[in-house]
Amino acid sequence: LQVVESGGDLVKPGGSLRLSCVVSGFTLEFPTIGWFRQAPGKEREGISCLSSFGGNINYADPVKGRFTISRDNAKRTVYLELNSLKPEDTGVYYCAAPQKFKLCSLNQAVYDFWGQGTQVTVSS
Repeated sequence: LQVVESGGDLVKPGGSLRLSCVVSGFTLEFPTIGWFRQAPGKEREGISCLSSFGGNINYADPVKGRFTISRDNAKRTVYLELNSLKPEDTGVYYCAAPQKFKLCSLNQAVYDFWGQGTQVTVSS
């Protein structure tokens, strides 16, 4: 199973971005996908997840009401819409998938397959 992120960019405070996570290597069920980010000098943190069956979504408190996760099964892609961006949203954003876990979790220990990350910079 592979995941590849894209869509990071330099954006001004208050702006928006849409990150994409293309998922390949699965044949039956779409895997659970988690989005994580790592700010400069900080540990990586979980920010959103979407369960394998699509019925469970979760967001970390700092992004609730501003970020939206969604999935396009036909394109095998999970999106993370980032709105009302703040300088503290700056960081490398990763998507990840677990090998077997089917629920939604922001705990990175659950995830086995990681992308290379995409840089989001929020600055005026």
